[in-house]
Amino acid sequence: MSVLYVALPAALLLGGAAMLACVACIRRGQFDDLETPAVRMLIDERPVGENDRANVSTSDRETTTTSPLLLRK
Repeated sequence: MSVLYVALPAALLLGGAAMLACVACIRRGQFDDLETPAVRMLIDERPVGENDRANVSTSDRETTTTSPLLLRK
């Protein structure tokens, strides 16, 4: 029974802290847009068509396809 005197206030403090953190995040706008960050990596900066790919020089292709980090061992 005496453990309740410690556990109950500790649980209430942790719950209150979590509630305050949640309210602070909501006020700062953390949860305003939940859909865009998930699909942002799928959106291209500019559309690349068939003609654009043919005009890219070989030096541009080499720099975009080979990364120095991939060549490290």
